Amino acid sequence: MSGHPWPLFELRLRTPRLELRLPTDDDLLELMRVAREGVVEEGRTFFAVPWHELSSPAFERQFLQHWWAARGSWSPTNWTLGLAVVAGSQPIGIQDVMGRNFAVRKTVVTASWLGRAYQGRGYGTEMRAAVLTLALEGLGAERAESGFFEGNAQSAGVSAKLGYVDNGEEVWAVSRERVVEHRLRIGRETWKRDLVPVTIEGLEPCLKLFGVGDLDPTEWQPL
Repeated sequence: MSGHPWPLFELRLRTPRLELRLPTDDDLLELMRVAREGVVEEGRTFFAVPWHELSSPAFERQFLQHWWAARGSWSPTNWTLGLAVVAGSQPIGIQDVMGRNFAVRKTVVTASWLGRAYQGRGYGTEMRAAVLTLALEGLGAERAESGFFEGNAQSAGVSAKLGYVDNGEEVWAVSRERVVEHRLRIGRETWKRDLVPVTIEGLEPCLKLFGVGDLDPTEWQPL
């Protein structure tokens, strides 16, 4: 076997200012610090699960455990790719892309966060463009879905620039409060592909892990 036994560690998405990659444990420690310093204004609700409000050390432990669990629960029919967003050498946030029965549905869902110190610089557009390129071009997805809670103008602006269209609403109960999420979708017919140049490295060895192509039993055997 050539290359990394878990080839996702060698996958790279690059934009003019960012690199997106599977985080190492050292990256997770730095991302944990960035998140602890703040990801939203106090009192604002942008996440269905308000993980950023946990107190220390529960916050740090749950943060690490969440990403370790995502690695360990991966399967070609149910996967979450959480990519560290790196500017220069500094991890500044996370960009998620998730697939459920992707081989059949050809649909992904994205979510993300950025440390507050790095917001308002256009990074959100670049990181979302990167995973749209991965999904719609690299994996052959037909659509990508996302959403934003009412009041999250930054996320809404990123989606509008990239070509998302309305996909209805969903009502959440977050900390016993009613919050409306505006759902969005995008496909090749509306996607503004040329807005951000994106390059992908190391995708070919990963394709079957995403459910693209048939895995031989020697490649994937659940225990």
